[in-house]
Amino acid sequence: MKLSVKGTAITLAVLCGGSLFLTALFNRFWPPYGDAYLRLASSLYPGFHPGGMKEGIVGTLYALLDGAVCGALLAWIYNAVAGDADGAA
Repeated sequence: MKLSVKGTAITLAVLCGGSLFLTALFNRFWPPYGDAYLRLASSLYPGFHPGGMKEGIVGTLYALLDGAVCGALLAWIYNAVAGDADGAA
């Protein structure tokens, strides 16, 4: 079975971007919520600093791109490694 590179990239992009956006949004209303996660994201993504919605959108865009690239690489590597194993059974 092969993974769809495009589908996996889109899925991980939405998952990563959505989780960062929702955490930034909840942190805006409940400041201690997700603080450690947002500090970790700010160390990974240049220009992202937790605090406001503008910064949350910047972080979301970084996370979308990061998730898409990682998802595409994950599916591509999986397909390369598992490609020959399908007919071996």
